Amino acid sequence: MPEPVKPVTGFELDRYLGKWYEVARLDHSFERGLSDITAEYSLKEDGGVRVLNRGFSTANKEWQEAEGKAYFVNEETEGYLKVSFFGPFYGSYVIFELDKKGYQYAFISGPNTDYLWLLSRTPSVDPAVMEKFKAMSKARGFDVDKLIIVEHSNQVE
Repeated sequence: MPEPVKPVTGFELDRYLGKWYEVARLDHSFERGLSDITAEYSLKEDGGVRVLNRGFSTANKEWQEAEGKAYFVNEETEGYLKVSFFGPFYGSYVIFELDKKGYQYAFISGPNTDYLWLLSRTPSVDPAVMEKFKAMSKARGFDVDKLIIVEHSNQVE
């Protein structure tokens, strides 16, 4: 994980499970051209987390899915997991800010400052949450000027 990024503590996986909307991110080839992106987290039988990412390809006019798995790196009360969508290759998934009261938003980092996401239980967030996301991310070395706001046009699945 990037040096200035620290995972949240007091993390409760059961409250984190379920559907999240991707509100903002840095650009990545694996999400390029997608709108209406969601991530759904559920428990796996082996104690890990099943990750199902979905997005609508505007060019192909079809839904695309990627299924992965995640496991805690340290304690289950720390928001630091390793996630894999490609066999034995894992990348960091670090929750560095979380609405611990209602689990309504989460700020996520990947293995370095090229990977950044704002997830929410709703397709959009209050402007104050977006400003907090930008400020905290910038302070940790992320280039927030390159953030992409994900379009959610309520495509029928």
